[in-house]
Amino acid sequence: MTDYSKFIFGAFLALLASMVCRGDTLDQIRQSGVLPWGGDQEGGGPYIFPDPNDANKVTGFEVELMDLLAARLGVRAEFKQGQWQNLLDLLDRGDIALAVNGYELTPKRLERHLATMPYYIYGLQLITRKEDASIKSWEDLRTRSSPKKKVGVLGGSAAEDYVTRHLQETVEMVPYDGTIEALKDVDLARLDATIQDLPPAIYFANRFPRLELTDYPTAPGYYVIYLRKDDERLREELNAGISELINNGKLRALYERYGMWDRMQEKLGSPELQQRLVQKSTELRGSSALTANMPLLVQAAGITVALSVSAMPLAILAGLLIALGRLYGPGPLRWVLSLYVEVIRGTPLMMQLYTIYFVLPPTLGISLGPFEAAILGLAINYSAYEAEIYRAGLLAIPIGQMEAALALGMSRLTALRRVVVPQAVRLVVPPVTNDFIALFKDTSVCSVLTIVELSKRYNILVTNTNAYIELAIVTALLYLCMSYPLSLAARRLECRVKRVTA
Repeated sequence: MTDYSKFIFGAFLALLASMVCRGDTLDQIRQSGVLPWGGDQEGGGPYIFPDPNDANKVTGFEVELMDLLAARLGVRAEFKQGQWQNLLDLLDRGDIALAVNGYELTPKRLERHLATMPYYIYGLQLITRKEDASIKSWEDLRTRSSPKKKVGVLGGSAAEDYVTRHLQETVEMVPYDGTIEALKDVDLARLDATIQDLPPAIYFANRFPRLELTDYPTAPGYYVIYLRKDDERLREELNAGISELINNGKLRALYERYGMWDRMQEKLGSPELQQRLVQKSTELRGSSALTANMPLLVQAAGITVALSVSAMPLAILAGLLIALGRLYGPGPLRWVLSLYVEVIRGTPLMMQLYTIYFVLPPTLGISLGPFEAAILGLAINYSAYEAEIYRAGLLAIPIGQMEAALALGMSRLTALRRVVVPQAVRLVVPPVTNDFIALFKDTSVCSVLTIVELSKRYNILVTNTNAYIELAIVTALLYLCMSYPLSLAARRLECRVKRVTA
């Protein structure tokens, strides 16, 4: 056997030994002394939120629950931040051992993951404005109206599933990435109502005095901790820990501190409850899910196109004017426009959209819909980048062009309009087209304004089906179909410019 063969054989034996000797997740947790669990503090209280006494720490009833369960295992709980919709993906990757953030027990999730026994029984709460007499019960939502009532829900949650199953014919559902945003829009009368799990509904009630909890909670469900499929030993330990907390009264004491204890929690740990947890999933899979949801993807692609073709011309026009002002305007104007470009380029698009939609309208007393706010935000953001592109194009035109035009008797404005700007436009065709293509993808950020464009629709569908790969391929192809024609058009324009200037 050669030295190389011996090396390969030894490496294979070492890998095999490590695989055999490596314990499961429970053993790894005990060896490391750390129980890594994931949640999303952006969702806020009472689940997980920054500690008022120390912003570097998190608190909430789930944080305290995990501390109690970790202590029983003889380890330390370690919180890891992740987006709520992606926590189960982080779990599959191995970044966390547990997904704990108000995750409802659903048949679909049970197909891919293990779940502990429930640690909380929730209900769905209807929240409306006090002065709105048109919605005072769940039955009012089931009554047809014109236009339909607009109801906000947390995307991918049990509330979204409830509206889809029971109220789809009578209300217009608006998905949100967070609870606070939906409550704000009800408070501002952009929504007629929102449906939230009872814990956040109670927790945030005092922040919005104009809102009220309407009617009784409905559609009870269960919060569980999700684990990977092969972590049965860890699940057994967690179940034993939850049962112990129920029996010794510590779980009740925890929930009472957060104002979450009610009569429904008395059923926790009961044998009758455990028998009701296993349900058979009837959700679509693979090509069937793709066929059923293709019209939704195409419709969402249309929204993406509408946003892009509406925002980009405004960005181009504003960018050109800003560039001209910075190069040929008076000193104060140049300073203001330079500051504008730096501020817009130096702040995230999501923050700009959030400010335009959630902050400015109530501050200025104006009404601005999500679609209009999205177009305005995208146009403002891209105008700063287009301004720099046009400024570079204008600077590339020899100064003699302007001087010759002025010598011929043209005014400065006429010289810019007829001589300088047309030549600069030809030069900036490739980078402007590249920005236009990028804009198609950046429209995905508009989901923060409740707009369901192509990326958001994809995320919603993969949350409710198992056609991950099929939906991803179709979504990518739709984006390609939107951007590739622009690339072809840009090439033709470049060739035409070359012929003209040759």
